[in-house]
Amino acid sequence: MQERREIRVDGLAEPLSHYTDVVVHGQYAFVSGCLSVDERGELVGQDDVVEQTRQSLRSLGKALQAAGCSFADVLKVTVYLTDIADRTKINPVRQEFFGTARPASTLVQISALAVPGAAVEIEAIAAVPS
Repeated sequence: MQERREIRVDGLAEPLSHYTDVVVHGQYAFVSGCLSVDERGELVGQDDVVEQTRQSLRSLGKALQAAGCSFADVLKVTVYLTDIADRTKINPVRQEFFGTARPASTLVQISALAVPGAAVEIEAIAAVPS
């Protein structure tokens, strides 16, 4: 039977409710949504969706690393934006972090996120290298 492992990541803010940063099961790592907050849970980037996206992806990178993964191992990413028009602004930032890797992707516009002022949240599923 495959074991389920929960990971709390050093350097990430405390979860806002009853969840963990990453769950690894078998060969997959499931990364919870990463908001644009620092380790104290304070919003980074204020009204700048590009800087918020960078912060979200920095947090995602820490979570992936804690699971033994990298951006190249991401199979699926889901991006939540409060304004769908920001898609063109954040795409170059995604390319900065993912490089030539192109995960499957879903983009969703939502009315609000859990942190006031947050414009983006990103979650991922990655393959854990053997």
